[in-house]
Amino acid sequence: MGSTTDIKNGVCMRFNNGIWTVVEFLHVKPGKGPAFVRTKLKNLESGKVVDNTFPSGAKIDVIRVERRKYQFLYKEGDTYHMMDTSNYEQITIEKNRINAADFLKEEDTVEMLFNTADDSILTCELRAHVELEVTYTEPGLKGDTATNALKPAKVETGAEVKVPLFISIGDRVKIDTKKGAYMERVK
Repeated sequence: MGSTTDIKNGVCMRFNNGIWTVVEFLHVKPGKGPAFVRTKLKNLESGKVVDNTFPSGAKIDVIRVERRKYQFLYKEGDTYHMMDTSNYEQITIEKNRINAADFLKEEDTVEMLFNTADDSILTCELRAHVELEVTYTEPGLKGDTATNALKPAKVETGAEVKVPLFISIGDRVKIDTKKGAYMERVK
């Protein structure tokens, strides 16, 4: 058991009959009344994000997790096959346990979170951003650079993202995996 002083970004805890991770937190000490901790929690099973406020000093059930590097091998339907880079052991994980699975390409390295109590997989996280090649997009019209207009583009993994009008087929783009949004063109 821990208390609200243990709340930090990335901490996993049992809450409302599920396992949640802290996405954001803010310790608030108002001028009048007791202090509290305002959090944004993400359910590791469903991916649902909720806001919750804990009174200062409240008890929370912290879960110890271990992060391990895995390499994505291939996908079979909604099942993804991963390999531990240290001992070459292979495991499978469902698509709903992977954040931004649409941007995952073969041989990418991901970080898997394991519950140390029973060695069960909690979630799989991609890097903060990935670089992918645009395989299809409509051509932009000449002179359309004055506005911040976006057009749909399909990247090499099959995912669709909105990109600026100057992006064309064959360009490499950097994509934010948390938001699923275009960041910049890569030279």
